[in-house]
Amino acid sequence: MRITTDLVSRCLVVGAALLVSSLVFQAAVPAADGGAIYKKNCAICHGADGKGIPTFKTPDFTDPKWQALSKDKDLREVIKNGKKGTLMQGFAGQLSDQEISAVIGYIRSLKKK
Repeated sequence: MRITTDLVSRCLVVGAALLVSSLVFQAAVPAADGGAIYKKNCAICHGADGKGIPTFKTPDFTDPKWQALSKDKDLREVIKNGKKGTLMQGFAGQLSDQEISAVIGYIRSLKKK
C-alpha cells in the first residue's frame, strides 16, 4: 500500500480537528470550586471558617499541626468513604474525584500562616 500526500494531509486534518474539539470540551468544563463545595457539604459540621465544631468533635482545619499531620490521600479516603464511629459520612456517590480534589485544596487553603 502506497501512502500518498493526500492521505497524510487528511489524517493530519482529522487529528487536528479531534485535538481542537478535545481542547474546546475541556475548556467548557469548569474547574470544581472547592470553596463552594465545602460550604454546601462540609460547613454544617466543620464550620464555615473550617475551625470545626466542638460539639461534633470535628477537626480545626486552620490548625497548622492538623494540616501537617493530615495527608491528602487520607483526606480523600475520609471524604469518599466517611469515618467509622463519627458523624462523617462518605461522599463517594455525590462528589467526583475532581470535586474531592477541589475540597482538599480548599481545606489546605484554610491553614493559618
